Amino acid sequence: MDAKAQEAAFEAYKRVEEQAMRIVAEMKSQSPKKVDIELALLTALFELHKNTLPPRTIGKIVQGHLDTLVPFYEQAQEQEGS
Repeated sequence: MDAKAQEAAFEAYKRVEEQAMRIVAEMKSQSPKKVDIELALLTALFELHKNTLPPRTIGKIVQGHLDTLVPFYEQAQEQEGS
């Protein structure tokens, strides 16, 4: 992928991420229970891939994303604490 295509893909991702943050904010206003929101978001991921991938594969995709995001958020938390 060339630089322009990467930039366009990143911009598209940021738009979707922004929308996801708005959805989470709305969900927080509907329920104070974080577990309800967590399960709803995980269910949405399975629904996103429903009928195209087996559930175990969807779980592996989610785990792969978590393996990437956890170190990112750990580093961000360490930097905020400094």
